[in-house]
Amino acid sequence: MIVVAIIGLLVAMLASSLVHARKQSEAARVLNDIRELDSAISQWAIDNNKKDGDAIDWNAVGTYLKKQLVMSDIFGYPYGWSTVGSNQITLNWRTKAALVGANVDWGAY
Repeated sequence: MIVVAIIGLLVAMLASSLVHARKQSEAARVLNDIRELDSAISQWAIDNNKKDGDAIDWNAVGTYLKKQLVMSDIFGYPYGWSTVGSNQITLNWRTKAALVGANVDWGAY
């Protein structure tokens, strides 16, 4: 009986650790994807002599990515975007809420 209780306690501790590790890996993926998209926008803007406030041509930006352009994160929430500049792409607030506790510095996103 004691062995079963100890095994149950260990499984509970392991499950908690696995949930936290999954949340951290999802947050790292989301952050990596949005940084890649932000870099593609910036590179496109530099190559095409765009300045702050110019509209973003998403078809052209897509050519600067190694993979297909997707305008939503792994949870399906759309990215927010504006014009070329400091806040050209942002994360949806629901994504940040889903990843609370992942200990990620979202920075400018």
